[in-house]
Amino acid sequence: MGEGAVAVLGAGMAGAAAARRLVEAGFAVHVFDKGRGPGGRMANRRTEADLRFDHGAQYFRARGDAFRARCDAWVAAGVAAPWGAEARFVGVPTMTAPVRDLLDGVPVSSGTTITGVRRVGARWTVTDAAGTTAPDFDAVAVTFPAPQVAALLDASGLVLPGIERATYAPCWSLMLTLDADPGLPHDLLKPDAGPIALVVREASKPGRAAGHRLVAHAAPAWSRAHLEDPREAVQAALLAALATVLGHPLHPIDATVHRWRYAMVETALGQDCVYDPAQRLGAAGDWCLGPRIEAAFDSGQALAQRIAADLTGAR
Repeated sequence: MGEGAVAVLGAGMAGAAAARRLVEAGFAVHVFDKGRGPGGRMANRRTEADLRFDHGAQYFRARGDAFRARCDAWVAAGVAAPWGAEARFVGVPTMTAPVRDLLDGVPVSSGTTITGVRRVGARWTVTDAAGTTAPDFDAVAVTFPAPQVAALLDASGLVLPGIERATYAPCWSLMLTLDADPGLPHDLLKPDAGPIALVVREASKPGRAAGHRLVAHAAPAWSRAHLEDPREAVQAALLAALATVLGHPLHPIDATVHRWRYAMVETALGQDCVYDPAQRLGAAGDWCLGPRIEAAFDSGQALAQRIAADLTGAR
């Protein structure tokens, strides 16, 4: 890769924010991600019936100046749009759009599971599950969920202290297509109790196709209790629970579920990132600051800033 090259592992919001900041600072960046495309938990699923669902994060808000400026730019470019009340934003045409915008022009190796990182002298190599090695990086930024960061570092004989303190709640996500209006009283509903924590009318979001599509997220406690249950059993249980929430039976045309093992941060580190300048190895994600897309953005930018300052000083 040459002088000033950085490997960013993970193409969710934190990885994309880190990559964009490093590119803007003049460094060569290569992103590696195990998914079929960028987005991470800002994910979009195309079903066998060619229907699209935002089955991960449903929206984001902007509290700080940096993320607010980025959101304003996305809205101006048609990459995001306001949705409903409470200053919510969504990606357009799917939730992955803001991440894809940050990664525009950045080399991304999708479908690539990184299984090891190794420091050789002053440089790094990364190795994927197929045994392919990408050499010659000056620094590595890991933006996986914290347990996956810890597992990668352990497999590589490396340590970044404190990562083990971050914890997550899991989530089962139900994607549902109906032949009639389901009678959801609002475009976004958060039941007070029961297995269902969130229900969203997919077509209510800007840029989405018309139709009667719902996304329901199971509550953390329910998801944890049923994390290893068969998908068919989870789907049936959530469908019944959603029918109870709506007050009538549901007869789906199409239904599927997705398990998010690391869905929402429960315990964050309370720091913007983790970085070891002696190794030029760092990690970032919402698990550093809290369960928000903005927190992932801020963490990725903070790690990139540390790496950029380090590499600039070494030139």
